Amino acid sequence: MVRLRQLIKRVRAEGFTPAEFHTICVSALVLLIVIVVTGAAVRLTGSGLGCVDWPNCNDSNLVDVSSQHSAIEQINRLFTFVVGLAVVLAALGAWLRRPRRRDLLVLSTSLVAGIPAQGVVGAIVVWTDLNPVAVQLHFVLSMVLVAIAVVLVIRSREPDGAKRVSAVVPRTRHRVRLMVVWTAIAILAGTVVTGTGPHAGDEKARRFTFLSITWVTRLHSVVVWIAVVMALSLMWHLRRRAHDREVLDAPLTVWISVAVAQGAVGYLQYASGVPASLVAVHVALATTLWATSVWLWCSTSRASGSARNLIAASQAGSRRRRSVAETLDEEGELVDGGGEERAD
Repeated sequence: MVRLRQLIKRVRAEGFTPAEFHTICVSALVLLIVIVVTGAAVRLTGSGLGCVDWPNCNDSNLVDVSSQHSAIEQINRLFTFVVGLAVVLAALGAWLRRPRRRDLLVLSTSLVAGIPAQGVVGAIVVWTDLNPVAVQLHFVLSMVLVAIAVVLVIRSREPDGAKRVSAVVPRTRHRVRLMVVWTAIAILAGTVVTGTGPHAGDEKARRFTFLSITWVTRLHSVVVWIAVVMALSLMWHLRRRAHDREVLDAPLTVWISVAVAQGAVGYLQYASGVPASLVAVHVALATTLWATSVWLWCSTSRASGSARNLIAASQAGSRRRRSVAETLDEEGELVDGGGEERAD
């Protein structure tokens, strides 16, 4: 409790340090990814209509856990408040961060706005009895929030007062753009497969009927392979560009690894009759792949600050550390003095 009081006192006086704010942003990103998976669990367990109303669970109860389906839906709804708290803390952290930065404020505020927007879309999903278009929109909005959170995490580590400049040549940037766009199309096609297949959230839920599940799955597979070809094209392009390869090495390696795992799970679930457990893994990997794609795109540019800005940031960090140390020393002296008085 003493440390918590010291932290609150310091934050009120000096704000969050960049490192503390970065930790908050990472936590928000992780929770935004987790809630995508828990939302998929609601659908995969057939609990999409476990609560037939919103915000109440039903006509008579705000919270109802009388059945397994309603309990699963309620847990997911309550988890939304945990995610919302993390997002609000990120926005508050951006405001209290020293120095305060406009880009971080805009990104974190966008996340805060996205949570009630998700609530409205979730209500529409329930009120329309799991209309596949509404469910699709719910997932797409989640991907938008994940993308914003990834950018926020990346920007929170960059030096203050810096301007963004290109980190790779235009041809490389163009190939990365194509790769990210096709990845987004593949994920969107995956939502159509879900809206057509057996895991729509409830046995009576409406499905997409313009194509059979077989043809929708095939089209999704084709789009996925196009995204993979874009990745291979980028790798071939980078073989003679050592600098660009070094810049994109980490996110591209992660992207390839996740894509291979995603493809393996996809074919496995298709061959084994689409079991719910594999679909959940597929959703988690799809979300991770999208987050990695945004990371890859962000890596095509970098923060470039003047020497004066970097020196000023370093000096500000040193002053902040000295102030924190002095505050802790004062607190320690007060505690020690109180102990001596009590001993006397």
